[in-house]
Amino acid sequence: MSARGVDVSIMGRELTIACSDEEREGLLRSVDYLDKKMREIRDTGKVVGAEKIAIMAALNIAHELLTANVGGFDIGDFKRRISSMQEQIDAVVVESNQLF
Repeated sequence: MSARGVDVSIMGRELTIACSDEEREGLLRSVDYLDKKMREIRDTGKVVGAEKIAIMAALNIAHELLTANVGGFDIGDFKRRISSMQEQIDAVVVESNQLF
């Protein structure tokens, strides 16, 4: 799996990103999605500057990821439940270590 440079454009900025041939299609979909999100934010006129637009797009995408409900499966709820279980496991481990 060798990495190659893939030329992409995000909000008119040309970039070369290294990725394998297997990852190329996913990278291009991601670039298109990010470019669309950044352009939407820019077009509102409320956020000025490429860096601020990129940060807002990243926050929006992170929020989408954490609150995604895919096929009745709420990823955010799943992550919260895993964290809760991990806390319970940690508490039990600490308690059991105190016994010995």
